[in-house]
Amino acid sequence: MTVIHRRTFLKGAAAASGAAALSGGPFAGFIAQVAAASDVNLGPLGPVADQRDGKVRLHLPSGFNYRSFHDTDGPPIVLDDGSVLQGRHDGMGAFVAPRGDAYLVRNHEINGPGTAFGDPDNAYDTAARGGCTTTVVSGTGEVRSAWTSLNGTMMNCAGGRMPWGAWISCEETVNGPDVGPDFTGVPNTLLTKPHGYIFEVPVGGVSAAEPVTAAGRFPHESVSFDPDGGILYLTEDNFAFPSGFYRYIPPSDPMVTGSLANGGQLQMLKVAGVTNAHLEGNQTVGASYPIEWVNIANPDPVHPVGTTNDQALTAVGNQGRALGAAGFSRLEGQAFDRGVVYFTSTQGGGAAETGPELSTGYGNGTGQVWAYRPADQTLTCVFQSPSTAVLDFPDNVTTSNRGTVILCEDSTGDNFVRGLTRKGQLFDIALNRLTNNSTGATRFGEEFAGSTFSSNGKTLFVNIQANAGISFAIWADWQKLGV
Repeated sequence: MTVIHRRTFLKGAAAASGAAALSGGPFAGFIAQVAAASDVNLGPLGPVADQRDGKVRLHLPSGFNYRSFHDTDGPPIVLDDGSVLQGRHDGMGAFVAPRGDAYLVRNHEINGPGTAFGDPDNAYDTAARGGCTTTVVSGTGEVRSAWTSLNGTMMNCAGGRMPWGAWISCEETVNGPDVGPDFTGVPNTLLTKPHGYIFEVPVGGVSAAEPVTAAGRFPHESVSFDPDGGILYLTEDNFAFPSGFYRYIPPSDPMVTGSLANGGQLQMLKVAGVTNAHLEGNQTVGASYPIEWVNIANPDPVHPVGTTNDQALTAVGNQGRALGAAGFSRLEGQAFDRGVVYFTSTQGGGAAETGPELSTGYGNGTGQVWAYRPADQTLTCVFQSPSTAVLDFPDNVTTSNRGTVILCEDSTGDNFVRGLTRKGQLFDIALNRLTNNSTGATRFGEEFAGSTFSSNGKTLFVNIQANAGISFAIWADWQKLGV
């Protein structure tokens, strides 16, 4: 892996630039008190039987129920359009469907060249194996119908629900016939198109599979949309290099046109007055930074023959860093709620790095939650995990009707779904206790992903991502419980 030295970067944590802990303002309640009792008390987690077949797959609080569906740990599941359901269930968005059901648009984070699933005539790249499926499902997990809604893409990780009625799916890769192999070592010569883009999937329909190239070619993770500002925010999960936080200003308002147009301006976050601020290291919870945005001149670079995958991974971000953009550690899930963009830095925290890139990734903490407020262009660290026992690699996020941030863990140990209240307190919602359907072998280290609430707020849909993926509908009186 290419080693990049950051001698031109600011040394130490960006907190040294003069940011102070908040004593008031919009994030005053988000001063994390991890040792204090949570204001949401769901009680201890315990084994709960899956209403699909009586098997225990999750530990939940007393009174919670769930049903799993689209379990690919078994015979192939054929969808209504004749395509075969893929595994690696990842990011997901829930939308209103007829008769009180939900449309679930779900990513399948599949890497490597091969044969596209679904109808090849609809595929963006017939040699790429990722994409999305859409499922009509009840609030208690009964599947009504399902079909392939985007295919021929690659490593579809997270994305975001759009208020005009669409899901944006993100490719977490820059693979393509123009660049060398990625971390798998598999050549990209079979691919017919470049990857590393975002794609729009209409709710209830099938995507046109047209990338929004002006929103950048980099390892996209997730997006959220501010309907007041008309701006799309994007996270980058660049494992061994600095990751950036971006925004895309479309050339027309998608709330009016009903779709996200290409040809807009991509920008990257910079801490005002600080060149290449280190935000990957230890932060004071409540530390707040004024920010500004720098333009990315070439969001979709043409890569010459001989370009390595690592060079392609950093080609967009390096443009922003040359203008002073900030660096984070592995930005993943995000959600827009009540005028705030919440996003996770999966390996943020710990000591700030000042030497070469670590072979284990950029950042050595166990997770941060950030909040960006567009109204006053303020960035605040609202939570930082002190240890794996408190929060271990937060990934996908969503928010409840009350504004609670729901965090999916992606660690190698026990994986939880946890809630972060607006008072900065953490509590447990679910624990993975999945086992192999045939052998009974434990699968506890497989990550939660794709958390999303039904429109009425009564059901939390979530996935466990693995080659054999599975989805869950978890229902409870979330509002009454204070979630």
